[in-house]
Amino acid sequence: MLLTVAHFDFPWEAQLARTRLESEGIEAWVADEYTIGMQWLYSNALGGVRVQVDADDLFRARAILSEDRSTDVEAQIGADPLVCPCCGSTRTHYHVRGRRVAFLIFLGFDFPLFPVRHILECDACGAASRLYG
Repeated sequence: MLLTVAHFDFPWEAQLARTRLESEGIEAWVADEYTIGMQWLYSNALGGVRVQVDADDLFRARAILSEDRSTDVEAQIGADPLVCPCCGSTRTHYHVRGRRVAFLIFLGFDFPLFPVRHILECDACGAASRLYG
């Protein structure tokens, strides 16, 4: 029996999680990848792109996916962290805003009129600023 171990907004995120699990010896599958790839506005309605594993591997898979390996990647490629423009902290994270509103407007007008914004949120001071666009 397959159980969902994680939900993602985009198919490429789910494929990265599947690859991570398979590198640790856990067989994983991606569900609803093509549906959401063709119509991303359905992502919230379907519960996102799902990564599924066998029931016996569920707890181990959750532990693997909850590991934060970003520092390993940054050390390997030498990436500079994003800096908050308000306080200068590097304790920031990327966030997408407006997808749910765009979906609701799309349902009403059959056209996504509300822009999706890419936001940099600071964990230190709580400021949010647009990255681009």
